[in-house]
Amino acid sequence: MMDILVHPTYFPCIVQMAAIVQAKKVVFETDDTYQKQTFRTRSYIAHSNGKLLLNVPIKHSGNGIRQKMKDLQVENDFPWQSHHWKSLQSAYRTSPFFEYYEDDIAPLFTETVNHLLEHNISIYKLLAELIGIETPIDFTTEYFFTPEQQDYRYLAKSKEINFKVPKYTQVFEESHGFLHNLSILDLLFNEGPNTLGYLESMSLKL
Repeated sequence: MMDILVHPTYFPCIVQMAAIVQAKKVVFETDDTYQKQTFRTRSYIAHSNGKLLLNVPIKHSGNGIRQKMKDLQVENDFPWQSHHWKSLQSAYRTSPFFEYYEDDIAPLFTETVNHLLEHNISIYKLLAELIGIETPIDFTTEYFFTPEQQDYRYLAKSKEINFKVPKYTQVFEESHGFLHNLSILDLLFNEGPNTLGYLESMSLKL
């Protein structure tokens, strides 16, 4: 087991959660510069039409200067939380464990969100509690190009990474086939208490 460095992402993908479960300690990167089109602001779920993107709108500085992730504010003029929650309800209301976790997860879509980093960390802490993850966590205080931990920050690159994961039953599998490495929510709503064992047993080739 080793210490790993990852980005706090929006309802993390299954591979990132497996890496966290199998680590000695997870360190969250909190001093990086924000990058567009990554799992920092997006997550993929299985939906009736196939793979569906949930994307968090953010406020841009407008001065052309790249923002630090820790300073990034969410754009709440658009009701994105309500849209995301309705998408999850539509996608997973027939899954085996959606109702079991629904009341715990719903506040993440009703309570006002201001800063993306804080929200992503809150999401992780709740997921860890629901899944039973006990991996110790820590946070960076400055940015290192070559960190002392195993660097898994690249797992946040949603377009460049195409990981395969062991099959489990998905709600729309008959219509769209098995969809790999979706949000951890897909695994949680379909596998429930088996989620932790699934993540522990994954063979990671990162």
